Amino acid sequence: MSGFCGGIRPAAIFYIQQPVAMPYLEIVVIASIHLVSLYFAGRALLAKRDPRSALGWTAALVFMPVIGLLLYLLFGISRAESRAEKIMRREAAFDRKYFIFQACHVMPGAEGRETHVLAGLGRRLTGLALCPGNSVRGLHNGDEAYPAMLEAIDKAESHVFLSTYIFNAGEVADKFIAALTRAMRRGVDVRVLVDGYGTFYSIKKPWKMLASEGVKTARFRPLTLFPPNLGINLRSHRKVLVCDGTGFTGGLNIADGNVSCLAKKEGIKAIHDMHFRFEGPVVSQLRGAFLLNWAFCTNRYTPPPPWREAAAGDSACRVVVDGPGNDADVLDDLISGAVNIAQSHVRIMTPYFLPSDGLMAALRSAAQRGVSVWIVLPGKNNLPFMTWATMRLLPRLLAAGARVWMQPPPFAHTKLLAIDDFYCQVGSANLDTRSMKLNFELNMEIYDKKFNARIANFIDSKIPGSKEIILRDLTLERIWKRLRNAACWVFSPYL
Repeated sequence: MSGFCGGIRPAAIFYIQQPVAMPYLEIVVIASIHLVSLYFAGRALLAKRDPRSALGWTAALVFMPVIGLLLYLLFGISRAESRAEKIMRREAAFDRKYFIFQACHVMPGAEGRETHVLAGLGRRLTGLALCPGNSVRGLHNGDEAYPAMLEAIDKAESHVFLSTYIFNAGEVADKFIAALTRAMRRGVDVRVLVDGYGTFYSIKKPWKMLASEGVKTARFRPLTLFPPNLGINLRSHRKVLVCDGTGFTGGLNIADGNVSCLAKKEGIKAIHDMHFRFEGPVVSQLRGAFLLNWAFCTNRYTPPPPWREAAAGDSACRVVVDGPGNDADVLDDLISGAVNIAQSHVRIMTPYFLPSDGLMAALRSAAQRGVSVWIVLPGKNNLPFMTWATMRLLPRLLAAGARVWMQPPPFAHTKLLAIDDFYCQVGSANLDTRSMKLNFELNMEIYDKKFNARIANFIDSKIPGSKEIILRDLTLERIWKRLRNAACWVFSPYL
């Protein structure tokens, strides 16, 4: 049949493209990814306590299954929480077997209803008794802390247990390596525990040098492909050193930046921090906390060495260990309880301030009933987005009557809490989501009026040279700054 142009029409004119069937393997892969993403979305809904966090993860997993799944496996805490629950159960069993602490019924120099209410809250949350008869000494920066720690290592005859989040190569690390190696060679039981994620802060690995010398070392959940461990949210942020009957804890990592002269000499940013030396019965709790972490990391449970601490001072103390496997938010609940009990003063110094809704409510309530709520934060943060997120929170706190100051550089990594004239907390925990929800942290409760006065005076001494944050200034900030702050605040559950 002739066409319009004559001749037979080309076959291509009548060709109708048939749909190409998707390969079976692709269908299986895509369906599997969606099913796995939906599974983890359900886990997020059931496990998350923060509705913003639950909504964010669920939306990411449902609408961006590939990216959302990858991010969840790296940062999502549901899997971490289930792992942490196993840690806490194993630690609890070990704790019952080996660690029984003497109860404290009378706290010298700290009698009163508020004291006993708070002491009871701590006992219920931690399962540990207050230990009377301790001495506490504050150590400013690495300038004071490192020499005291090295001296304790050199004097140790039985055991040296060190746990740190960051162990950076440098002059300070070299001194610790030498002291720990000397202790090991004279027959002391030396163990060093570092966090798996924290090891990435240093290119050179001092803990590897210790291992090569024969010192027992372990890492807390290191990132590995085989066996697979890609989660980076579950970290041990605890800082503990126990040398026979002397213990240390606080916020100090091991790094040259914590020593003023070394920071200046090496041209690195200085970091201000505080560490604390303890002697007395509470050192047994520090030792127990280290051994529980060590047992988890190595799968080897060893009883504590036969060492009993005699009374050494007037402070009643208690170790507070916390991690995401707890049913309660131990540190958050305890700090909120302390703020709720406050009658005259709440003083806080912390590098990162993103309190939970419960703690924010406690601080606002305290300020509104006339308690002086004073908070000192770093004016120049090593993580600027944390300060931006904080600025989004501050107006509600300032409107309630609290006062906030930003202290000038160097960056202050110090974590301190002082309530009225009798209660303090020091340790590794920041007042942010990561410390309260994700990290394994260790703080120390201290009931001692004299020590409280020293901590309160130290915080107060930073106020005259600091800039106070005024509510009106925040409300008049440029719109782009307020949007930036709000964006960081929205993501604060994931920071």
